[in-house]
Amino acid sequence: MLVKESQSIVSKRSYWPLAALYGLFGLTSVAYEVLWARILSLQFGVSIFAVVLTVAAFMGGLGAGSLFAVRRASQIKRPLLLLAALEGGIAVYALLLPLILQMTSAGMEYAAGQLSLFQWYGLIASVALCLLLFPAFIMGAGFPLILASLGNRPERLGKIYGLNTLGAACGALLPLWLLPALGWVWAVRVVAAIGCLGVVALLLLSSRYTTAQVTEKSIMASRPRLAFLFAYAGIGAASLILQIAWTRLFGMVMLRTEYVLTVILASFLLGIGIGSLIAPRQHRQAWFVILPIAAGGFTILSLWLLPALSAWVERAEFASLFEALRMQGLLLALLTLPVTLALGAWLPLLNSRSNGGGIWLYGANSLGAALGAVVAGVVLIPVWGSAATVAVAALALLILGLTWAQSRTAWLAVPFFLMAAWPVVKLPPVNMLLPQAQAGSRDLYFYEDAISMTHVVEQQDGQRVLLTDLQRMDASTDPTAVFVQSNQARLPLLLHEQPRSVLFLGLGTGISVAGSLAFPNLERSAVELSQGAINSAASWFAPLNRNVLRQTKVERDDVRHFLSASLDQYDVIIGDVFHPDLAGSSSLLSVQQFQRVRNRLSENGLFVQWLALNQFDNKSLNVIFNSFRLAFPDAQIFLDGMHLALVGPRQKFMGAQGLLHNLQRMTLGQQDEATAGEGGWTWLGRYWGPLPGSREQVQDEWSPVIEFRLPRARYAGELDVANLLQILLKTRPKMEAAANLLGIHDNDKDAFERAYVASELMTRSWLAAARGATQQANQLTHLAYKANAKDRWIAYALADNMFSSLAQAREHGLSEKEALQKILRLNPYHVEAVRALWRIERKAGDAHAELSRAHILELSPLDREANTTGN
Repeated sequence: MLVKESQSIVSKRSYWPLAALYGLFGLTSVAYEVLWARILSLQFGVSIFAVVLTVAAFMGGLGAGSLFAVRRASQIKRPLLLLAALEGGIAVYALLLPLILQMTSAGMEYAAGQLSLFQWYGLIASVALCLLLFPAFIMGAGFPLILASLGNRPERLGKIYGLNTLGAACGALLPLWLLPALGWVWAVRVVAAIGCLGVVALLLLSSRYTTAQVTEKSIMASRPRLAFLFAYAGIGAASLILQIAWTRLFGMVMLRTEYVLTVILASFLLGIGIGSLIAPRQHRQAWFVILPIAAGGFTILSLWLLPALSAWVERAEFASLFEALRMQGLLLALLTLPVTLALGAWLPLLNSRSNGGGIWLYGANSLGAALGAVVAGVVLIPVWGSAATVAVAALALLILGLTWAQSRTAWLAVPFFLMAAWPVVKLPPVNMLLPQAQAGSRDLYFYEDAISMTHVVEQQDGQRVLLTDLQRMDASTDPTAVFVQSNQARLPLLLHEQPRSVLFLGLGTGISVAGSLAFPNLERSAVELSQGAINSAASWFAPLNRNVLRQTKVERDDVRHFLSASLDQYDVIIGDVFHPDLAGSSSLLSVQQFQRVRNRLSENGLFVQWLALNQFDNKSLNVIFNSFRLAFPDAQIFLDGMHLALVGPRQKFMGAQGLLHNLQRMTLGQQDEATAGEGGWTWLGRYWGPLPGSREQVQDEWSPVIEFRLPRARYAGELDVANLLQILLKTRPKMEAAANLLGIHDNDKDAFERAYVASELMTRSWLAAARGATQQANQLTHLAYKANAKDRWIAYALADNMFSSLAQAREHGLSEKEALQKILRLNPYHVEAVRALWRIERKAGDAHAELSRAHILELSPLDREANTTGN
């Protein structure tokens, strides 16, 4: 036996310090893994690919390195000296990796023009695997070296493995502090420095640990039979399938940020480490029945508990990001602990049962895990969905584990398992997962692939909502939301003197694209990565987007790849509103991305990037401003409601003359539709001046800022719209300065001044309302209406105020019907006022009731009450 032939001079007292040191290397290894997953997510824009790639490379490298070194480790007299050299090499490699990635990025940009999206993804995957397999292979070789230095004693394998895994759990959590505080590059440097400290400690200890050489024959004698190895490799595959699927499911209901990846990974590793440390030394047959039943059963229980977890997260309030991480991570650890404890206990038990073949089992398990990660992300989740993938992983854990049970009775657990799993192989409806936000809703459409999960939900009033990954509400058919989405096309197209082509970066519901229908002779294109969103826009939102996809060339592609690959140029490019706090999404606001857009603009083209004010704090907004200005030096700002438009002309901003020339080529009907009935001056009145400069950083693809800052700011309550409005009001130019910047002629200044002043008064009204000064807000709204009655934002606000005070109408000698008619004369788009009037007319048997009902359906085609109730 290998144990008998190998004699170590290691004392029992020196065993724990060295084991703890190997735990430190577990910390650095997984910290590298998380950081590398982060930077890959910036390339792919979707975290699931980053998770799959990193895990596959990491686990594959660990397994291959471990199996490569197992025959050689015991032949080395001073294994710790070699381990120190290897770990030092990893630290140096980690420091060089950011530079290597930046050097390869230029090649990736060039390759994008020659390859399709999935060929490009394949190339990135290949490069990433090559870059990550090398350090992971070296890390894997460390396990046999440590065991050799400790005498290759089988009873120590579980303890070494457990401590290393507990260190790895800490390593998964370390980036939660490093990334927001230091950024990606410095986070890598800190982890490398920790690794170097471990190397120094190894060098100091290396002279105390020597290993007697053993023959290759004795090493091979400890290798378990192939069936044994394949079964444990299958356990590794099932474990990683489960981790990937859990990352999708729990990430969907938890933090709305990529931080959830580290929380799930830490929870997973914590259980495995504890399970390995507390595993019984004796491999009694009872444990080989208990472990697979526990692993499979509690995995299915996690699916049953998913709605309860999601509902709790929706209700909970947290004072900070780290409190949210701590509380949600604790709950997640408790939920997954029974499964991960079983996964951790398997290796020591099997090592004992196989007479010291644990190092072979470790290598096989790691290689199986790499394969499982790929199968989960590329096959199971796209084909069957995340919930079914969890069930498949549970079934695999149960069946593979029972192959060691040597008990026919234990197999009776399989039919009971199948009965428990069948009801939860499909994801629960949205109203169960979000019982507050989506109470009473019903699912109309569901689509899931490796990129995203898409729901179309019908709410109680008949309106539809597009949800991406469950918690990100991308768009709604609510009339006000439709107006906002349509404006995302109106403003950019109005500002160009004669747009002939437009490119939408993001499709959503297609309603924003429909805002371009009023512009004549326009060639429309759109880029959307989510197939679920494309399908939804083509069918479920067709009544609101007027089947605009039939007149639009839609490309399913990653925006960055499309802009790099395409040679076409466009007069107008429009960047949709998205969630910038997600890794990958934030790179769409980077300097590099803005430069890609600029390269696709025609000579007099312009780009408009929309930002939702409620998603930013002032520092993050300034980061984007600085980044945008680098690509578009003559950039301008417009404010439409609570959305900011960054207008970037390729050359010189056309100003008012571009808009006026554009309208002059249209018929009066086209002008009215193009401006939503507000007129050109109202839109020019929303001008907010040149893009301000600041001393803040820029958003770089390789040094991201806002994705780390925004989640922390959101939980800290720093996403304060009122504060942003106040800052924007302070930076807005005076009217005369604005007129000069826009090139307003003297005879047009009066019309411009009324619109310009009205938009500022309305913004001040919103600010007063946000601060609780209701009376002041109402006064400012009335003044704004007097200045420009065509502004629909002002009309909406005034109509809302009047509708909320209907009870006071009688004091002014008006009936409720007369008050409603007055509201509709001010704002004929106010759906609730039309509805109230319709109900009065219907109750009185008024012949005008059907006209009011038709008006509701014109404004809100999906309104349930108007669709189900006749005159």
